[in-house]
Amino acid sequence: MNQYFATCPRGLEALLVNELRVCKASDIKPTDGGVGFAGDLTVCYHANLHSRIATRILMQVGRGQYATEDDLYQAAYKLNWPNWFDVKHDFMVKVTGVKCPLKSLEFATLRIKDAVCDKFRQVVGSRPYIDTKTPAVRIHAYLTVDSYQYYVDTSGDALYQRGNRNASIEAPLRENLAAGILQLSGWQAGQPLLDPMCGSGTFLLEAAMVALNIAPGLKRGFGFEKLKNFESDTWKKIKNAALKQIKPVTFQKIYGSDSDLRAVRVARQNLSEAGLLEAVQLAQTNITEVVAPADNGILIANPPYGVRIGEDEELALLYPKIGETLKRKFAGWNTYFLTSDMRLPKLMRLTPSKRTPLFNGPLECRLFEIKMVAGSNRK
Repeated sequence: MNQYFATCPRGLEALLVNELRVCKASDIKPTDGGVGFAGDLTVCYHANLHSRIATRILMQVGRGQYATEDDLYQAAYKLNWPNWFDVKHDFMVKVTGVKCPLKSLEFATLRIKDAVCDKFRQVVGSRPYIDTKTPAVRIHAYLTVDSYQYYVDTSGDALYQRGNRNASIEAPLRENLAAGILQLSGWQAGQPLLDPMCGSGTFLLEAAMVALNIAPGLKRGFGFEKLKNFESDTWKKIKNAALKQIKPVTFQKIYGSDSDLRAVRVARQNLSEAGLLEAVQLAQTNITEVVAPADNGILIANPPYGVRIGEDEELALLYPKIGETLKRKFAGWNTYFLTSDMRLPKLMRLTPSKRTPLFNGPLECRLFEIKMVAGSNRK
């Protein structure tokens, strides 16, 4: 049994716990920003391939107490890194500290790197190169007040990089946050789904993959494929089982629109490259002119944030119009808005039934749930 830690966007830990249970993980322990768990390599490969929520899955290779940078060096030097990866693979070290007493995490990073290289020199007579941009192997160190944990990253690129979205417009939503919001909304495949501010199409892509049973990691490679304990037969079996689950691409009652023609084109390009265009209906329409595509369903939107000067006033004028549109045309729908603008429900003159705190990167947001009942929804 190996010990792992799966990171995820803050606010989605409970959803990640559910996914890990499905992957047959054991000893599952949620904490802020991730979930610890235990399992064999089958569990690790399953989680990397199937998790829609995780950002990275890290395998623990060492833990203990420390007081100084030198302690971190000695602890890293004791580990037999050549057992984990080949000297021909370049690597990087990333150090994260919570209440860490050390003056410089950069210096701690350097000491751990030195230890890994020195260990390789001692065991195989040469050292691997460092690559901080696209390393074959990533080593993570997690430091608290007096304890360290060393991990080897089994994911490689972050798991929200599905290999689907090549084109994007400004500030796209990360795929795992979009997948989490879909789950939080209670949307089920077959139920009408509308994103009236679809941007580059992240919600649409994630929903289409769920509806057609496509594992999110099928189009990409993983860090575990470069590790010495890689079991290629186990991985082939898991991947083939996932390929057999995929449903043929047909229209899935997923609708997307945007007032910006460029955004609609980018969304269409991304869906097309992912082979999912037929699952979705796209249109260029302003949110205030959108017509409900069914009597009931789920509407999800990530409205633009007023980041630039002057946008706040524009948004303050737009929100009441969106509220009017929802009241007039979307009775019977449950609507969800992810925003960092806490004024949104008040300006829409609608009362949210839920406010879920979520983080879009470092930005603190709320997912507002507003259920549109028939008739008025004014306070």
